[in-house]
Formats: sequence, structure tokens, C-alpha cells
Amino acid sequence: MNTVDLSTLELVPNFPGLRVSFPFHSGTGTAASAAVYFEVDAGAFLPTHTDSSEELLLVLEGEGEASLEDETIPLATGQMAAIPAMAPHGIRNVGDDVLRVIGFFAGSTVVHTFPDTPEGAMIFVTGAPVPIAAPLEEPAPAHA
Repeated sequence: MNTVDLSTLELVPNFPGLRVSFPFHSGTGTAASAAVYFEVDAGAFLPTHTDSSEELLLVLEGEGEASLEDETIPLATGQMAAIPAMAPHGIRNVGDDVLRVIGFFAGSTVVHTFPDTPEGAMIFVTGAPVPIAAPLEEPAPAHA
């Protein structure tokens, strides 16, 4: 059994005011799920993006606003939200303290697509590389 202490996770700065860690995914041994833990500073936000897998968000601390397509909903400590796969979504910290959120994905390898960041479009893959078809090779010439 893998276990994680959220207080000792190594958080990686991802976007301004945002720190993130993916403690569970296919690369760490999970077969059908993944998890993300992130912290958002007051006034900062996780930009709009899509995930290749359904995600459940649980607010551990703080106050935020989650956007899902054209809808914005408030989220506070102890509240959850379900995000369908490939639905554009993001979250903004509207409180005075750090917003702490954990998300659970219904897949162990997740592709995250951020279409509009200051650096341009970005794609991240969490977990082991997704197997893709190999390019076709030219057939060997026939010998007479």
C-alpha cells in the first residue's frame, strides 16, 4: 500500500501563485486512479484546462470559485465538485488564505491540456507515458 503525508509533499511551482504535486498515478503504481494536491495563493488561480479523465475535487482549506465551462460555483472547506472528462474548468482563490485542494482522477494516466497560458498552449501528462501506435515502417524490398 502506498501512503502519502500531504504536509511533506514536494510541491512544484506550476503557474504564478500555484504549487502542485501528483502523489498517485500510474508511474507510482496505481492501476485505475490518480490524485493531485495543489495550493493556490490568495488572488491566484489554476488556469482553465481540460483533463482526459473525470476529476473529483475536495477543498481541504480555503475559499475558491470553480469554473466549469460557462458556470462559476463557489467552493469552500469541505465542499466537493465533480468535473467531467474533457470539460474546460479552472479554480480561483477568492479568500485571504491559501486554498488547498485535492483532486481524484478516474484514470491512472491523465493528460492535462491548458489551451491559453501566458506561455501559449501547454500539455502535461501525469503518469506513465501513454502507449501510442508506432509509425509504420517501409516494407523490406522483395529479393528476386
